[in-house]
Amino acid sequence: MNYHHFSPKRDTEYLTVRGRSLEVAWHGPGPDEAPTLIFLHEGLGCVDMWRDFPEKLADITGCGSLVYSRLGYGRSEPCDLPRPVRYMHDEGLEVLPELIKAAGIRKCILIGQSDGGSIALIYAGGTPAAPLQGLITEAAHVYCENINIQSIRKAKEEYLKNNLFEKLKKYHGVNTDCAFRGWNDVWLHPDFLFWNIEEYLPGINVPILIIQGENDNYGTIAQVETIDKKTGGSSEKLILDECGHSPHKECEDVVLEAMKRFIEKILKP
Repeated sequence: MNYHHFSPKRDTEYLTVRGRSLEVAWHGPGPDEAPTLIFLHEGLGCVDMWRDFPEKLADITGCGSLVYSRLGYGRSEPCDLPRPVRYMHDEGLEVLPELIKAAGIRKCILIGQSDGGSIALIYAGGTPAAPLQGLITEAAHVYCENINIQSIRKAKEEYLKNNLFEKLKKYHGVNTDCAFRGWNDVWLHPDFLFWNIEEYLPGINVPILIIQGENDNYGTIAQVETIDKKTGGSSEKLILDECGHSPHKECEDVVLEAMKRFIEKILKP
């Protein structure tokens, strides 16, 4: 993960979803003018941690983009702890459909990294997902692997003993402990070893681009193969050499071009 701080020159905007205030950022044309790219962040992410990638992708595709921080992240309202083991199910099945409705989005493509990718898969395969045109995942998980747990334990050490708290505080402010513990505690819960969302993959009937770094320390290529084999729609894979958990940061030019090509293919008349 890359924690170099990005300070956007913008006023914070909010959207009320299920009675709670979520931080959002819009780029490019509105939902009445063009399809919307919806960005779903990783387990320690938020609006600011996407940096200017959503704006760049909106610019080169002609789409709008909506970036938001989930409850307990960034400048959104805090969440209740501990999160349930099914917290990603709740986000994909309940919160995301309401957010899409509240934002007035008519057509969308989801772009989800890590936890955000898993949430996107659950939404795409577990709800009617009427506005959904396509789906892009980066480092998404569909089940728990040992490499996951090992890296999440290391993150806890970094948070408790080193400077991870200070790095995250730049992005999450008063939500820092909520963001970290809400993610870390639940992944280290014994029941999370049995977490699995493969049941939603056959229900996905839109094109999907599956992106993974070969050196991702939070998941293996097995995740990609499972998504590719079991999804109900057409799928493409992009495996990146010498790339870790954040392809859009570590291999930005390659990822921008791959996403642009995929999006244009979906949206062409």
